[in-house]
Amino acid sequence: MTQNLSYQTDAKVQKNRWWILVAVGLFTFMSTLDGTIVNIALPVISNDLRISMSQSEWVVSLYLIVVCSFILFFGKLSDLQGKIKIFRLGAIFFIAGSLLSGFKVNLLFLLIARAIQAFGAAMTMATNNGIITEIFPHTERGKALGTIGSFVALGSIAGPGLGGLILSHLSWSYIFWLNVPVGLVAAIIGAIFLPKDITFTKAPLDKTGSFAFALGMVSLFGGIFLGQQLGFTAAAVLLMLAIGLLSFCWFVYTENHATNPLLRFSLFKNPDFSVSLLCALLIFITNFFFNVVTPFYLENARHLSPSQAGYILMILPLVQLFAAPVAGSISDKISPKLITFIGLLLLLVSQIGYYLCNLTSPLWLFIVSIAIMGLGSGIFSSPNNSLVMSSVEQKDLGVAGSINSLSRNLGMVIGISSATTVLFAAMSAKKGVRVTEYLPKQPEIFIYGMHIVFLISIIICLVTVILSDWRLFKKD
Repeated sequence: MTQNLSYQTDAKVQKNRWWILVAVGLFTFMSTLDGTIVNIALPVISNDLRISMSQSEWVVSLYLIVVCSFILFFGKLSDLQGKIKIFRLGAIFFIAGSLLSGFKVNLLFLLIARAIQAFGAAMTMATNNGIITEIFPHTERGKALGTIGSFVALGSIAGPGLGGLILSHLSWSYIFWLNVPVGLVAAIIGAIFLPKDITFTKAPLDKTGSFAFALGMVSLFGGIFLGQQLGFTAAAVLLMLAIGLLSFCWFVYTENHATNPLLRFSLFKNPDFSVSLLCALLIFITNFFFNVVTPFYLENARHLSPSQAGYILMILPLVQLFAAPVAGSISDKISPKLITFIGLLLLLVSQIGYYLCNLTSPLWLFIVSIAIMGLGSGIFSSPNNSLVMSSVEQKDLGVAGSINSLSRNLGMVIGISSATTVLFAAMSAKKGVRVTEYLPKQPEIFIYGMHIVFLISIIICLVTVILSDWRLFKKD
C-alpha cells in the first residue's frame, strides 16, 4: 500500500533536507568513482599481486558488471520495501567491500571484495534519485537532482586524475580505503538525518525477471570483456554471448506477461523519459572514450608526467562540480529541455576540439576542450536527471532512478569495452598489422586512432543534439 504521506510536508525532514543531500551525494560520488579510479592503478596491482594485465582488468570489469546486473532489481525492491532502507543497507555493503578491497591478498580475494563493493554501490545508485525526488519540493528538485548529477559525472570522470594523484604518494590500497572514512562520515550523517520510509508498496517481487536480467548482463558483458582477451571466436565467448541474448529475450517475454514486472515497458512510451535516458547513455559512452584515450595522448604522445596529466584531467570535474548545481537551479525556473540542449551543444564542441589536436597542436587547445566538456557535462546532467525523475509517477520513482543509473553505467561499460577496440583497430588499419599497444616510435599511428575515436564521439554527440532538438521543439 502507498501511504498518503509526504516528506515535503514534514517540517523536520525539510529542515534537514540538505544534510540528506550530502549523505546521498557522497555515496553517489564514491560508488561512481570506483568504476573508473582503478583503471590507472591496474599496472601497479598487476605487479603487486603477480598477475597479468588481462587478469587485472577484471577488477574494473567485474565491478561494472555487478552494478549493471543488480541496479534494476534494487530499484524495484526499493519501491516495494522502501528506498531509504535499501540505501542504508547499500552503504554498509559498500564500506565493507571498500575496506576488504585494499588488502593485498590475491586476485580472487580482491574480486570477491569488489563484488561486495559493487553490490552496495548498486543499492545506493538505484535509490539516490528517488530519495531526493521524494524529499525535495518541486521548486528545488532540479537543483538537488543537479547536485546528485554532478556527483555522478564527477565520479565518472575524476577517476584517472584523482587516482594518479593518490598513486603518486600512496599505495594502490588507498584508492579503496579512501572510501572508508568518507563512507563512515556519510553513513553517520545519514543515520542522523535520513527519515524512515513512508512511501512503499507491498507487492510480490518479480524474481524470474530479476534473474533473467542479471543473467543477461553477466553473460553478455562478461562475454564481451572475455572476448577482448581470448578473441570473439572462442567457444566460451560465443556461448556467453548466446546465453546473454537468450536471457534478454526471456526477460522481455517475462516482463510482458508478469502481473508485477520488474520493468514496465510502458514507461518508455513517455518521450521525455526515453530520450533523456538515451542521451545519458550516449554521453557516458563518449565520456569513457575520453577516459581511455586521454592518458595515452597526454603521457605517451605529449610526454607529460602522470601528475601533470592528473592536474589537467582534474579541470573537467572541477568545472563540472560548479556548473551542475547552477544548471539544476536554473532548470527549476526555465525549461530543462533548453538547458540540456545547450549542454549537449557544448559537449559536441569539446569533441571537435579533441579531434583537432595532434602532436604539435598547442596544449591549451586540449585544456580548453576539457573545460568546455566539463561545462557541457555539468549543464546537461542536472536538468536531464530532473526530466527523467519528473516524468514518472511517485510509485515508479525507485525503478525510474535505477533505470537512470543503469543507463549511465551501461554507457560506462560500453565505453570501456569499445574504446580500446576502436582505438587499436584504427591503429592496426593504419599500420597494416595488428596493434594492441601504444607504439612509442610511431606516435602518429596513435594520433590517427585517436582521431577515429573522437570522430565517433562527434557523431554520437551530434545524435544527442538532434534528439534533444526534437524534444525541445516537439508539440506536447
